[in-house]
Amino acid sequence: MTFTRRHIMALLAAVPFQSLATQSTAQSSDIWSATDSYAALSKGDIRMLDIRTPPEWAETGVAKGAWPVNLHDRSFGKRLFAAQELAQGRPVALICATGGRTGGVLGYLRQSAFAGFIDVSEGMMGSPAGPGWLKLGLPIVPAAEALAALPDVLRA
Repeated sequence: MTFTRRHIMALLAAVPFQSLATQSTAQSSDIWSATDSYAALSKGDIRMLDIRTPPEWAETGVAKGAWPVNLHDRSFGKRLFAAQELAQGRPVALICATGGRTGGVLGYLRQSAFAGFIDVSEGMMGSPAGPGWLKLGLPIVPAAEALAALPDVLRA
């Protein structure tokens, strides 16, 4: 995915809302498999954002425990850093369909020296990095259920 000026501006606009980025991560790498991400999410060691679009959530469901936050929403940057605050020092994993969008976001965050984020690079549907959340049979919930569980600060 190519980042548009709107995406960059949304992330930059969120910077004032960002407290110090966390320095600790559950693994030394910021690229994790779906299996490792699920294990950490299940134990409460990370938080996860599903940054796909509402039609994608409706089609496949959302990873159980993930917060659906649309990358294309104007307030994405603000919501991304709000999720990091809610994580209270735990890393925030990002998942999309195949790792393209999450890789782009993580690249921008790295360039901007923001730490504490993880790329679930195989995504929900799979990629060269691995089979993906769905093919691995990892748990999902309907989009409506995931949206209903979304903390108020993450709502558009």
